[in-house]
Amino acid sequence: MPAIHPPLLPVQALRRVVRVARLDGMVVLTLSGLFALACAAGHDELGTIIGLLVAGAGAVELHGVALLRHGAERGMRWLVMSQLLLLVVILCYVGLLLTHIDTSTMKPLFTEAQRLQLAQAGMNFEHFLRMIYIAGCAIVGVGTLIYQGGLAIFYHRRRAVVAEALKGSGH
Repeated sequence: MPAIHPPLLPVQALRRVVRVARLDGMVVLTLSGLFALACAAGHDELGTIIGLLVAGAGAVELHGVALLRHGAERGMRWLVMSQLLLLVVILCYVGLLLTHIDTSTMKPLFTEAQRLQLAQAGMNFEHFLRMIYIAGCAIVGVGTLIYQGGLAIFYHRRRAVVAEALKGSGH
């Protein structure tokens, strides 16, 4: 039988929201910034733009954290919007990748022996690469939908209790 826990006190909920948002925002900002730099170094304009847009979503989330730390209820709106922005950017990028499938960067990852094994199994190498590419895009899209969508819901559902915590703390 699962343990039943009492609901968090408003101040505990506020601390948890701030902790989750700060960690998520820092990870998003750092990883996407590195992605943007790598793409810029490789002269990949689209990748650089996507990396910067995702970094912007991380910065929006961190701004929401700063607002909450200063007692501004509207910080919760910023947290929700950061997740929706990130969700839209990544899903648009995945959609763009799926409409312009390019498996050329994947080809060097396979040895001639692996290509021969695929042929012996009756599998066309180009078709195989295409399937992997589409599956990878689908995994990223679904993962983003679950993670960013779930985080947006997590933040949205805690708006009232965070507002109560902010009022109770004298902000």
